[in-house]
Amino acid sequence: MVMRKLQLPLSQTQKVRFERAIERLQSLSSTANSDASVIVTDSIPVNHDDAFLKGHGTSEVDGELLATVCGVVERVDKLVYVRTLRARYKPEVGDIVVGRVIEVAQKRWRVELNFNQDGVLMLSSMNMPDGIQRRRTSVDELNMRNIFVEHDVVCAEVRNFQHDGSLQLQARSQKYGKLEKGQLLKVDPYLVKRSKHHFHYIESLGIDLIIGCNGLIWVGEHVEVRDPMAIDDQKDGEMISSSTESTGKEQSHTLLETRQTICRIGNAIRVLSNLGFTVTLEIIMETVNLSNSKNIDIHDMLGSEFHVVVAENEAERRRTRRKK
Repeated sequence: MVMRKLQLPLSQTQKVRFERAIERLQSLSSTANSDASVIVTDSIPVNHDDAFLKGHGTSEVDGELLATVCGVVERVDKLVYVRTLRARYKPEVGDIVVGRVIEVAQKRWRVELNFNQDGVLMLSSMNMPDGIQRRRTSVDELNMRNIFVEHDVVCAEVRNFQHDGSLQLQARSQKYGKLEKGQLLKVDPYLVKRSKHHFHYIESLGIDLIIGCNGLIWVGEHVEVRDPMAIDDQKDGEMISSSTESTGKEQSHTLLETRQTICRIGNAIRVLSNLGFTVTLEIIMETVNLSNSKNIDIHDMLGSEFHVVVAENEAERRRTRRKK
């Protein structure tokens, strides 16, 4: 992990507390994995008796595995590679991404993805609002703006790479599509780790959390995913989809309590990003619960004191976890 220099005014007491917390975190990190951080030409310890695979940022010279970039050593089964810090988003097929529509073109939408190339979502790769799998017609093309327009926030999956380096997206499931009634946040992509689960439903709060591999995170009011096979069996207004219009007046606005919860979770993510901590559901919710237990108002979460408290709490959490 990388702790950043906090760009907030700290009192002398807060400065001492923060530096102490950072020292504890660095000590725990170095104890847990002495070869975690490397610079160019640093040797990476490996067991040569067991077969291993050289990954990105590594090179074998005279039987020794060396780092060719600065970053953190990662090990996945037999693969050893160096993950560069503060790097741009490096997409992989199957990544869950969140983006914003910037153009509606012929049979496609262009999506900004916090990447050096835009993503392309073809009409043929989009799950239609009626949920029926069929060929796209000229009528569908004329109605594209009824699905997405410029500035809409959408969730999709990386399908493949095009010859010009742009990403081809797909949204063939009801869980993908337009995101409404929420907040879009941006963090450095290296703070997001790829996992099996990037969609999270925080049932106790009624909140949907989508952690995009590209560093864009969505926090919004929970939306029920409509089952296409059961559309005819549902009464009007009983279920809604993020890619269709609201079906009742009671869904035309978001409750104040829900909006406050969205803002609290959003500020928790901002604090974690400012501190350079990995953004996961577990750490986000722990930060939210910490703000509640300390009776910290939503707007005060972005202040210096709460940043110091979060750093201290993270150091204690890691120490406790290490003892176990």
